Amino acid sequence: MSAFDYKKVLADIPHKPGVYQYWDVEDTLIYIGKAKDLRNRVGSYFIQDRQLNGKTRVLVSKIRKITFTIVDTEIDAWLLENSLIKKHQPRYNIMLKDDKTYPWIIIKKEPFPRVYWTRNRVKDGSTYFGPYASVGMMHTILDLIKETYTLRTCNLPLTQKNITDGKFKVCLEYQIGNCKGPCQAYQSEPDYDKNIEEIKEILNGKISNVIKDVKQVIRDAAAELNFEYAHQYQKKLLVLEKYQSKSTVVSSAITNIDVVSIASDERYAFVNYLKVMNGSIIQTQTIEIKKRLDETDEELLTLAITEFRTKFNSTSKEVIVPFDIVLEDSNLRFTVPKLGEKKKLLELSQKNVLFFKKEKLNQYEKLNPDLRTERILGQLQKDLGMAKLPVHIECFDNSNFQGKYPVSAIVVFKDAKPSKKDYRHFNVKTVEGPNDFATMEEAVFRRYKRMLEEEDTLPQLIIIDGGKGQLSSAMSSLKKLGLANKVMVVGIAKRLEELFFPNDPYPLYLDKKSESLKLIQQLRDEAHRFGITFHRKKRDQGTLKTELEQIEGIGKTTADKLLRQFKSVKKIKAATEPELQTVLNKAQVKTLLEYFEKNP
Repeated sequence: MSAFDYKKVLADIPHKPGVYQYWDVEDTLIYIGKAKDLRNRVGSYFIQDRQLNGKTRVLVSKIRKITFTIVDTEIDAWLLENSLIKKHQPRYNIMLKDDKTYPWIIIKKEPFPRVYWTRNRVKDGSTYFGPYASVGMMHTILDLIKETYTLRTCNLPLTQKNITDGKFKVCLEYQIGNCKGPCQAYQSEPDYDKNIEEIKEILNGKISNVIKDVKQVIRDAAAELNFEYAHQYQKKLLVLEKYQSKSTVVSSAITNIDVVSIASDERYAFVNYLKVMNGSIIQTQTIEIKKRLDETDEELLTLAITEFRTKFNSTSKEVIVPFDIVLEDSNLRFTVPKLGEKKKLLELSQKNVLFFKKEKLNQYEKLNPDLRTERILGQLQKDLGMAKLPVHIECFDNSNFQGKYPVSAIVVFKDAKPSKKDYRHFNVKTVEGPNDFATMEEAVFRRYKRMLEEEDTLPQLIIIDGGKGQLSSAMSSLKKLGLANKVMVVGIAKRLEELFFPNDPYPLYLDKKSESLKLIQQLRDEAHRFGITFHRKKRDQGTLKTELEQIEGIGKTTADKLLRQFKSVKKIKAATEPELQTVLNKAQVKTLLEYFEKNP
């Protein structure tokens, strides 16, 4: 808890909307927040029994001064918070990772305006459209303009005086038909400006208006029998309609709306933005937000919306969002669509943000593999409802052959990776016959009795290969050892990949593609592989031992010596006479070699 008298400070904070600022002992601004009710929001940080996460507790412990700014409405607080965070970048506020050099399309303020792209936005009276997060989209639009309109590309000062004085001559662009020669008055300024107005309509997403005007020009030209002029505009119409069909994603009745969606994990959030005009997406961008405290998706989304609307100069009155946002503003409406065209737009935004999140996290995990481990274990902890991160997991599996040679195997994963030096086998000692439940009970008891005796660190998660019966047997042993409530235990049934918990009759089904289930399956499969390998070795030894004992002159004691010395039948058969003589006498060696010659 902070070392200053926060109760006295709270008494001076009003119940009004505004922005609050936290300062540390060095008078450094460390956090900025917004609130519908300043006193209630600030006071919530100092509630004695409130469960704060680690970073928030550290923040509160550093607060030595609180200042605030009152505003008229919650939306004003929203905008002010965003502005101040961008200006001061306090340590405990989220970081918006964004490239500040996205390009714009500019219509230059000059006679016979040029249309081109730039990364430098200058206040010179020119009209800017953008910024374009997708450079490919920007070039597609510029290609459309170039293909549809004949505009100048030179930077000559085409004032009326210069043109009248004949200072310029047409260039190659005019000769090949890419320019109509305004430099020599071959094209009038009103005719040129008409093209510029159509281009502005296209850049504003109002291509339907342009198409409507072009169709009217074609009709008028045809009525006047000016078929060459009509043909020129018919070609323009085809280009515009082709572009419109590619860019329109929903009904053209949906105009001037913003669409946002969010995907997040413990460290990062990603927010996608779509600007829709007349059914077409004219702007899109996805940003990454690095979390600092325990910010909710709602808090992050509202901050991102402010950022997007400021950057793209949005004037839309409606924002489509994935969940309700409590923000009162008479000029802005938040919509959570359930079906129809708006739902389709939200789903498109969600697809984009999920893809972006996956790509970004993959990049981070390639650079730092520990991030992937933490993410997978964090998801497993969440899916199983565990109190602790399962950095140490153990999995048990049983094997037997027609009730003979029963064995148990345990594999150990640490930090989601096999720790093979910790793998163990168990020769079953107390169970007679094919009793899988009793075998499991013995293996679990022996494993953790020894760990307790040796004071080893217990795992956070134990996985039992099997259903309710095997799980119950394992729990019986853990209860005897006093560990039943100290370790999470889960049984996995093979057929439907059902996960069973002690004393819960209903199984848990994880998504077949989830990384949590894949990790559990990997443990189960590794335990099965390790157990089968040991079981086969033991079975082979048992079969060989019985076979050896049937050879004249080789008794039980001698068979045991051979197996201890050579480990397997393959190695015994491959052994030389001198090597065999280290265990057998000459007569026994001769008998054994003759037996293998007859029974290869």
